[in-house]
Amino acid sequence: MVRFGCTLLTEQSGPRELVAQAAAAERAGFDFEVMSDHYFPWLVEQGHAPYAWSVLGAVTQVTERVELMTFVTAPIMRYHPAVVAQKAATVGLLSGDRFVLGVGAGENLNEHVVGRGWPPVNVRHEMLVEALHIIGALFDGGHVNHVGRHYRVDSAKLWDLPARRVPVATAVSGAQSVELFAGLSDAMIAVEPRSELCQGWDRAAGGGEARKIGQLPIAWSTDRDAAVERAWQQFRWFAGGWKVNAELPGPAAFAAATQFVRTDDITASIPCGPEVAPIVDAAAEFWKAGFTDLAVVQIDVDADRQGFFDFAQRELLPALRDAAP
Repeated sequence: MVRFGCTLLTEQSGPRELVAQAAAAERAGFDFEVMSDHYFPWLVEQGHAPYAWSVLGAVTQVTERVELMTFVTAPIMRYHPAVVAQKAATVGLLSGDRFVLGVGAGENLNEHVVGRGWPPVNVRHEMLVEALHIIGALFDGGHVNHVGRHYRVDSAKLWDLPARRVPVATAVSGAQSVELFAGLSDAMIAVEPRSELCQGWDRAAGGGEARKIGQLPIAWSTDRDAAVERAWQQFRWFAGGWKVNAELPGPAAFAAATQFVRTDDITASIPCGPEVAPIVDAAAEFWKAGFTDLAVVQIDVDADRQGFFDFAQRELLPALRDAAP
């Protein structure tokens, strides 16, 4: 059965609001919760970027049942992979083995802050492969020494490991990333409902059907016009696609790149308004493509937090579960 999650989007809410959303999402009946890990918002209108790992620590204490996941952390520049392994193990312990480490090759938007420049995508993929090896070795226990092309590790050891080894889910966008990361990961993350990603991942992982986690932005509101305006203000960056989105350096660049995006462009890809049927139709594209999990992003959830979670509990989640295979 397809599982449905809620996205805690650090670009659109402050830390206290994210913790409140996490508790509300569990009460509403979501199966899991994912959290973005940003240093900058995509657009100035979003207005937030708290430190995801501090917020996750708080979220572990206000939830009891839902699985938690980074969506995604980039262990390539801003964070050394040895530090990411320590953070993931700690959240695994705090959550009682409910944490999945979601990783990816990152975006210039967030990684440029450490002043190391922004390498081309093939180099970023090399860095992520090496980082996954380091993280996996630390999850194995014992001391780890590593001298590689991109990283060094000097006698590192995780002194507090959860009983369940933290699963790793890796974000992909095409055939190259699928081939590189499937054999090093427990699950796949992607934001486009493309069946070739799912099929390629299962082949590259060595058979069987692996977990595949997607994400769907929506703009629910009882006022459709307000929902469309909100979606345009806060999510027009989404129209650029990941080849563009990974390269732009800051909110001003995203504003310039999306200045000609129209509201019609937004509504063509993001369900907006009070009706549940368009959301179900958009979600169906993911499970038809082979995804096993889908995280919903409610754009500007704090505009009507209680209204959204009431809608999710009463209408959205039952409709999704009835429609999903």
